[in-house]
Amino acid sequence: MHRRRRTALVLSAAIVAAAPLLTACGSDAHPGAAAVVGGQRISVAQLENRVDEVRTAQRTALKNDAQYEQAIAKTGSLTRDTLHGMVLDRVLDRAAKNAGVTVTRKDTQRMRAALEQQAGGPKELETAWLQQYGVAPGRLDDSLRTEIEAQKLAASLGADMNTTEGKTVFWKAMSDASKDLDIDLNPRYGSWDVEKSSRVDVKTPWVREVSAEAAAPRTA
Repeated sequence: MHRRRRTALVLSAAIVAAAPLLTACGSDAHPGAAAVVGGQRISVAQLENRVDEVRTAQRTALKNDAQYEQAIAKTGSLTRDTLHGMVLDRVLDRAAKNAGVTVTRKDTQRMRAALEQQAGGPKELETAWLQQYGVAPGRLDDSLRTEIEAQKLAASLGADMNTTEGKTVFWKAMSDASKDLDIDLNPRYGSWDVEKSSRVDVKTPWVREVSAEAAAPRTA
């Protein structure tokens, strides 16, 4: 169970090293937006809500204050990682659509049942996904759907994700989808590397570094 990873997010994490920054948007062009993907906004409020879901779940799971503080320390980049995931999910959806790939509710239910059996039960699976991947329990099905979609996309492309060649084919499809969507990130959260379909940090001295988590004090 602990060895399983979300295919798209794991691969993107492996290639998140510095690269040419190809796109960036100013907050003046899209006020209140954390990102604009395919002409659709991901608002700062939506991003904050996603982060709050994770923090609330961590607070519930970790009754000990010290453990909770440790969890926060380990996930200090949660806001940016969450936005990266939100954007990448939309890129994956477009790549899957381009390839004629679909995921059914039954697909998700089947995977969840199998993982729950491996983990030892529904709660155990939710806890594992929260601790390992920063996914709140209410988003677990969405996370599993993404995993299945990535697997189906790879299969449709004939891409063996255990090989360099297969990964290249997969990420070429993701790059094409990124280009289709014309992704803009608020520079507060970095920039989107189209070729690698990945969020990257960008130095913008004229932009104050304020994360969604630091914008306001959180309460349990």
